[in-house]
Amino acid sequence: MLETVFHEIAWLLLGATAIGLIGATLRQPVIVAFIAAGILLTAYFPSSADTASKIDFLAELGIALLLFLVGLKLDWRLITTLGPVAVATGLGQVGFTAAFGFLIGLALGLDAVTSLYVAVALTFSSTIIVVKLLGDKRELETLHGRIALGFLIVQDIVVVVAMVVLSTLGIGAGDDGEGGLERVGLVLLSLVAATVLLVLFVRYVADSLSGRLARTPELLVIAAVSWAAVAATVGDMVGLGKELGGLAAGVSLGSTPYRDMISARLAALRDFLLLFFFLSLGASLDLSTLGGDLGIAFAFSIFVLIGNPLIVLLIMAAMGYRARTGFLAGLTVAQISEFSLIFMAMGLSLGHVDQSAVGLVTMVGLVTIALSVYMITYSDRLYQWLRPLLRYVEFSARREAGSPDDGSGPPVDVILFGLGRLGGHMLRRFNDAGFRVLGVDFDPRVARRWSALGYDVRYGDVTEQEFWTELPLTRTRWIVLAISHGAVLLTETDARSGLLTAIRTHRFGGRIALTVRDDDEIQHLDKAAVDLILYPFEDAAVSAIKSIRDFDEDLRLAEERQPEPGAGANPETAKN
Repeated sequence: MLETVFHEIAWLLLGATAIGLIGATLRQPVIVAFIAAGILLTAYFPSSADTASKIDFLAELGIALLLFLVGLKLDWRLITTLGPVAVATGLGQVGFTAAFGFLIGLALGLDAVTSLYVAVALTFSSTIIVVKLLGDKRELETLHGRIALGFLIVQDIVVVVAMVVLSTLGIGAGDDGEGGLERVGLVLLSLVAATVLLVLFVRYVADSLSGRLARTPELLVIAAVSWAAVAATVGDMVGLGKELGGLAAGVSLGSTPYRDMISARLAALRDFLLLFFFLSLGASLDLSTLGGDLGIAFAFSIFVLIGNPLIVLLIMAAMGYRARTGFLAGLTVAQISEFSLIFMAMGLSLGHVDQSAVGLVTMVGLVTIALSVYMITYSDRLYQWLRPLLRYVEFSARREAGSPDDGSGPPVDVILFGLGRLGGHMLRRFNDAGFRVLGVDFDPRVARRWSALGYDVRYGDVTEQEFWTELPLTRTRWIVLAISHGAVLLTETDARSGLLTAIRTHRFGGRIALTVRDDDEIQHLDKAAVDLILYPFEDAAVSAIKSIRDFDEDLRLAEERQPEPGAGANPETAKN
């Protein structure tokens, strides 16, 4: 039997690899490929019951490890640093999708409980897929990328709350009267006790224990996996569920300085174990029952692909962001995630939904994930196609911009692109030195903050033609680029290289200065297009050394001017 299990899993892995390779060629994420592999391999290569039980075990371990890593990286501070737009868009999208998804489910003939489960499952977007795609496009540091990351964190928090609620709904299922109430009380007491123990562990044990384990990296990995598995087991024993236990284990180590090391070392193992979850999920689908649900799956897929991006676009437009920023951020939620499938699997295990509901959400996941990959990859091209319609979405577009430049008006000494830490200091220094300076930043919050301080600042989306017509390029002597790498992204080109090209093609005949960290950053740039290259870190180091030398020189001169003991005293007084 052992050889049979080993042989079957070996061939299963080989088949999944082949199907995954086909999916990668089609630029599809592994989630789609592995679910498809589960469907195909089960249909054509039936395995034994013992093999199926081993795959289910590995799938459960993979889910526990996935939630452990989510808890490990759950950074509550990120939401506050990204401002209210992340919370507004995150909660707004979740609320809109859940409410309208529930109504759509009822309208399509689903019962209330199934409609609620499906609606909540549709609210989750895949952090793994979005981060991977935005990272490949080098858009994680753009405005829409940072906002997308913010509301994905909000969704992660909603996942936590949903799982707690789901576990609570499962308490006492099948019990009546006082027996059910006793179980509810017992689990709530367990939840309080687990929270107290978690706080104590984080405060007094986590740092020192992880520090000792980190001295042996292999032991740290084993300890992390065992901690996730044990916490999932305890959570299941007290009625909170394996998923919530694994999540709590990750949160308990999330405050330690070793969390990034743990996350990096466990990422590959997580992906491997999740393969078995998706294979198990695909194998559990009854294709014969999906025929009647194809119309429902299609309706929900259209809702996710269009409705989710639209609500994000509308919320961001109401908050003063341009249509392009809202559109690009909205596209990142045009799919459901692996958590949606885990959520439905939990509902199935609790008896709240049946297998057909899980199959329905899985079909929606396959369709939306497959299509959203191309939507995000070709987002700029999609925006250009839909741009005439999206203009009507810019309700107020609170842009810090004036009327189009007609060549009149007072001259400008400097147009400064980028108002981050370096650019902000340069803006102040230029202004103090008497320069007439115009600041430009791609983040409307930054632009509003500097405008409120009395500086002449505009919000600038450099990818839009209208923006360039508003700049006084014909009356400016200098343009200074103080942007960091990746701060402004143009389609398929480096930020600064594309910006340099755009400046030269929009009638600018003045001088251009560029700030860089080192020579490696300018190797791919056209040096002929730049008149002056500034090295802020090197200049700061030179200035610091000069200040120290000047201070030493002042001390030396002061010591030389200091009279020696007894010098200058009256000779007669000295003799006496």
